[in-house]
Amino acid sequence: MMQRERLLRSLARESVDRPPFICPGGMMSMIVTEVMDRCGCSWPEAHSDAALMARLTAQTSLVAGVENVGVPFCMTVEAEGMGGTVDLGSRENEPRIVAYAMEKLSDLDRITALNPAEGRAKVCVDAVRLLKREVPQLPIVANLTGPVSLATSLVDPLLYYRALRRDPEGARRLTEIATENAIVFGDALIEAGADAVCIADPSATGELIGGKAFADFVLPQLNRMTGHFRSWGIPSIVHICGDVKALGTVLAALEAEAVSVDAMVGIPQLKELACGKVTMGNVSTFLLEKRDPDAVRRAGNDCLEKGVDILAPACGIGPRTPIENIRALAESVRKDG
Repeated sequence: MMQRERLLRSLARESVDRPPFICPGGMMSMIVTEVMDRCGCSWPEAHSDAALMARLTAQTSLVAGVENVGVPFCMTVEAEGMGGTVDLGSRENEPRIVAYAMEKLSDLDRITALNPAEGRAKVCVDAVRLLKREVPQLPIVANLTGPVSLATSLVDPLLYYRALRRDPEGARRLTEIATENAIVFGDALIEAGADAVCIADPSATGELIGGKAFADFVLPQLNRMTGHFRSWGIPSIVHICGDVKALGTVLAALEAEAVSVDAMVGIPQLKELACGKVTMGNVSTFLLEKRDPDAVRRAGNDCLEKGVDILAPACGIGPRTPIENIRALAESVRKDG
């Protein structure tokens, strides 16, 4: 079974020969410096050049055994396209927001509508087109910033979190605008050839906003996004950081096909909290970077034995992670098959 078919069948809860092993991209970055050295292209240049971006993610699949390609490699594309200022980082540091588009929550008129035909959004769209032509056997994952994480990239996070209690309508409007622009970016990536969408919302953890705020502010927007992409026939993965026990059973109300969580959450626990969803994860990225290949294989085997549907790291892979450790994780899933 080819990689693209295996992932799409897994997301549809159809029979497969074995679980896929993926690292979506975006917040859940797959890029390491060893791959940069081998393919002759690296960050930060690859963030702004479609050919380099496509080459870097394709080479990661080739040399490290990751069974997908995915763009972008960060969570700043949407915020930059909406008026934020971004530092593109370095070989070992991802891009980051250095100036918000808004000074206060009422500055909605300072937000620019994201145009996927301009800037780094266009770079990502063009990279997807290249990948569709050059590696058609691999599933292409379009990575989007979740509604709260995008909102808190447009304005100081403290102002947003405070508004959840003191100005809920203001917070709700900004969250809706974030969702609308993320959908525009997702549509462009899908039109270019993306096979699945991964929405990461690390700023929407239960510890940060609580279960009630998640249900009131986050869940409707995530479901709006996943329902929209489903109308294209495109499945979605939602990644939530932190200890999702704080969210209670709200994960079961997510309309995404798959749920991905942090390493602190056990796979059996995830299956209970997100009943009926495809489970994805959740090998510790600290272990991936710091331990030896045998320890990584054991961790991968443990996830598989506990019934994970899609094997993946629990978060973004650190750029210094050895390729041999990523290969060891890939070997664990193939041995399982």
